[in-house]
Amino acid sequence: MSQIIALTNQKGGVGKTTSAVNLAASLAALDRRVLLVDLDPQGHASMGSGIDKHELDKSVLDVLLGEATATDTIVSQLPVKYDVLPGNGDLTAAEVELLDLDKRESCLTVALGSVADNYDVVLIDCPPSLNMLTVNALTAANSVLIPLQCEFYALEGLSALLDTVEQIKQSVNPDLAIAGILRTMYDKRTSLTREVDKQLRDFFGDALLKTTIPRNVKVAEAPSHGLPVTQYARFSRGSQAYRVLAKEMIRRLSL
Repeated sequence: MSQIIALTNQKGGVGKTTSAVNLAASLAALDRRVLLVDLDPQGHASMGSGIDKHELDKSVLDVLLGEATATDTIVSQLPVKYDVLPGNGDLTAAEVELLDLDKRESCLTVALGSVADNYDVVLIDCPPSLNMLTVNALTAANSVLIPLQCEFYALEGLSALLDTVEQIKQSVNPDLAIAGILRTMYDKRTSLTREVDKQLRDFFGDALLKTTIPRNVKVAEAPSHGLPVTQYARFSRGSQAYRVLAKEMIRRLSL
């Protein structure tokens, strides 16, 4: 049975999409069958996987609206070694388009139902907001991976997300769990990072992943080449960190 993991944080700029792309690549390199779902209207997960979001005939929005099947929309046989259900700016219309649909929070669940078992892992890159797309992702997912930058407002911004996760658990997805909290852009040399780190450990305990993703220029450069950093600069610190993360997620979730 496939594990469906939603990567989400309503705060932008925390390394969410970067982590989705590089975790997908790292899991695929460990012989896991991986599908990456790009649910962010920015389409950066698609672009970072080598797909031109401007040239798509069909996107994940068509699948959500029942106008295309996931099977026909998934892009496979990519150099990145994982499959992608691509997204682009069309997703900005999703909030309105989904409004008139019955069980609109379950559209992604239905869409993935026919393909999820073809994969060991499905990763969903959510938009940086708690909208209907994110609700769809949390409804479809088994677990949530929360990328988090160690900064002053880190914990404050999490409360709304954790409330939403709890609401989804109580209403439509009682088995939804927190897969882990991932510290990104991590620099242990700064006193602020150490302070926030302690707060995260006190607050989340075992939910805080051991792996941290360091600030690394190669991680920032890789998307412009349409590649994960694990292929663009495989011996960089960022690449090594994502490979360690993949192994930790395999152990944690029995992937």
